[in-house]
Amino acid sequence: MNTHAAAPKGPKLPLAPPPSLWRLFLGFFIMGSTSIGGGVIAYLRTGLVSHYRWLDDETFVELMAISQSLPGLNATNMSILSGDRLRGWPGAFFAALGMCLPGAALMTAAAFAVGIGGDDPISKAFLHAIAAGAVGLITVVLVQLGAKVLGEIADYVFVVLTAVLVAFLHVPVLIALVGVGALAIWWHRPRKGTAPKPADPHFKDHP
Repeated sequence: MNTHAAAPKGPKLPLAPPPSLWRLFLGFFIMGSTSIGGGVIAYLRTGLVSHYRWLDDETFVELMAISQSLPGLNATNMSILSGDRLRGWPGAFFAALGMCLPGAALMTAAAFAVGIGGDDPISKAFLHAIAAGAVGLITVVLVQLGAKVLGEIADYVFVVLTAVLVAFLHVPVLIALVGVGALAIWWHRPRKGTAPKPADPHFKDHP
């Protein structure tokens, strides 16, 4: 039975108004240019939630879950979903363009450079260092998001269960997400005699 109360959360900063298409493109272009090392989710969360305040953590997690359950790169999927959420289909186009353009240009140059000196020990050490930094960034984001969106012990059980299924039992990601997601929905289903959760004080009904 779901008896663990969610931990109280501090006041949320108000979200910024939806950006213009140019501002949206520029924001994703900057994130695409600086997300070095593979920890793109960390950069996206820092940019979209902390810096620009275009999304809150709950919306970011929802979009991230959708992007990871779809084929394609997480960065591209997240840019399309976020851009569509903020400015409709034109926002999705400009956000994806801004996210992919710097990476495409840099990867073309990197492929040329690796073809020239990819076996150099210094180059290999540099790549290993970037990979280690990416793991650290992803870990930081997991801790930050987990502290805000995981409200009870059962939520952490679902996280561990998903990790075990994918990492150790080699269950396909989509099947693991669907299975654990269905279990989480059943666990969090409304129950008779359970008091409804208080409304979000930052949400106001409009007539």
